[in-house]
Amino acid sequence: MRKTLFGGLPALVILLCVGVFPAAAVAQEEPLWFETESIPAPNDVPDRYSRETPRQTLRAFLRAFADKRYDDAATLMKFPEGWDEDQDVVAYMLGEIIDRNVWLAGRAIPDTPAGEVDPDGSGDQAPQPKRSIEIGSLELDWFPASLRLSRYKAPQSEPVWLFSEQTVEVVPELFDRFGPGWLERRLPDWWTEPGFLDLRRWELVSLPLLFLIAGGIYALARWCVARVRDLLGVVGWRGDAFSNARGPLALFCASIFVWIVTRQYLKFSGEISAILEPVIVGVSILSAVATMLAVIDTGLDVITRRYVGEIDDRVGRDDRHLYTSIYALRRAITLIAFLLGVGLLMWELGYFHNIGLSLLASAGVLTVVLGIAGRTVLGNILSSLQIAMAKPIRIGDSLLYEGNWCYVEAIYFTFVCLRTWDERRLIVPVQYFVSQPFENWSMTDAKMARSFILVLDHIAEGKALREKFLSMAKEDEDCMKDELMQMQTLDHTAEGVHFRFYATAADPSSAWDMHARLRESMLDWIREEHPEWWPRERVVSRDGQIAPDD
Repeated sequence: MRKTLFGGLPALVILLCVGVFPAAAVAQEEPLWFETESIPAPNDVPDRYSRETPRQTLRAFLRAFADKRYDDAATLMKFPEGWDEDQDVVAYMLGEIIDRNVWLAGRAIPDTPAGEVDPDGSGDQAPQPKRSIEIGSLELDWFPASLRLSRYKAPQSEPVWLFSEQTVEVVPELFDRFGPGWLERRLPDWWTEPGFLDLRRWELVSLPLLFLIAGGIYALARWCVARVRDLLGVVGWRGDAFSNARGPLALFCASIFVWIVTRQYLKFSGEISAILEPVIVGVSILSAVATMLAVIDTGLDVITRRYVGEIDDRVGRDDRHLYTSIYALRRAITLIAFLLGVGLLMWELGYFHNIGLSLLASAGVLTVVLGIAGRTVLGNILSSLQIAMAKPIRIGDSLLYEGNWCYVEAIYFTFVCLRTWDERRLIVPVQYFVSQPFENWSMTDAKMARSFILVLDHIAEGKALREKFLSMAKEDEDCMKDELMQMQTLDHTAEGVHFRFYATAADPSSAWDMHARLRESMLDWIREEHPEWWPRERVVSRDGQIAPDD
């Protein structure tokens, strides 16, 4: 058995070699170009319009387009067999498309005949030859149309780099979508000539004018929304919704105007479009999201006010729980809407085309950046979600926080707003708030017992004090008769006797007012009925006699 096993091992190795090495040999022998019957004839100045490497071909094409030598530019394109359109016109169309819509990074285009590309950009792996390289991509009917340079070889000739047949076939359609706009096609040639910063003259004039008109539309839209609100006579939550959504809605109208104009009538150069288009798309999406959030937030606020009322500790525990849940819902809607808006923005800008590779390549870097730069923000957001789920505090709860008696007025993503009894606002980061101890006086029930201490002379009668305090407490409007209500003698020192008085009210606010009234009433009664009970100092002589009072 052992002899058979080791005797078959050489045969297995031979089979593996026969199966693997031919495959590797076939992979290595794969052609590094596309075979074709014919290649466009070179122009009269081959050194100026070289086609040996991808970068040389792209540079030659852009130079020919800038010199308006469209016949020379056409020799750098591989037209399909039987192409019946004017090649010079198609070369002009392709130049306009690249000039207006493609932001070229020259160093990213290989400058070697085989088009070697570093697989991961680190320089650790051997560059891989390529026979087709993408220089740009444009959205066309929901699918990206690539602008590619490919390597072609005809019989009895050297391989050259040309714009691929697939690129040439979509040029007319791309030109209709991304070429000169309606206005530019009707301008005199002087306006289309390069000016300052190599921008066309009409661009230098129309760009600031476009933003000026957009600002006017923004102001007009705000006025129209306010006018419609006044004409309809909407009040209450509908009026609040109009007011809150007026700004974002006006911004959305202005951005849509700029978007339509730049898509249909004004097609700016690639340098401007690369900056202007993301800004327009971002402002449009985010303003639309802000408009919807303003309306939703107003509706939730109305529901809260209607079913809960004023934010304080007088409302019931279930109402405060409902208010906190609504606030959590508002934060969840805001977060979801923001993520959807960002996702839609990235989709419109084409960041999801290679999402798998992008996430894989940038996951480590993104983690480090978010971990360092966004540590505090992310920590506060997670703490806010913790409060939303565990609910150690609720909207309207009464707290004793770092020596301040206050109410929980609002719970946001990154901070908690506390309203003190004297109408001050404490803004506390959520992460700090949940990591510090505090007293929640209305965690389970809003009712609260308050106490105060009176220090009286040694001759004060505790029984009389107890009877008077209980009678006063029973007559107080805020005191709960069936809850804690008593007087205790706590201490006896040289200063006097310490009496503590207890009473309970339905909520912390009422308890505070109640204990202040009871203290005042007890002081008035002692002053009027037993002034001799006030604390006093006694002097004792050497023979043990107490000096008489003055």
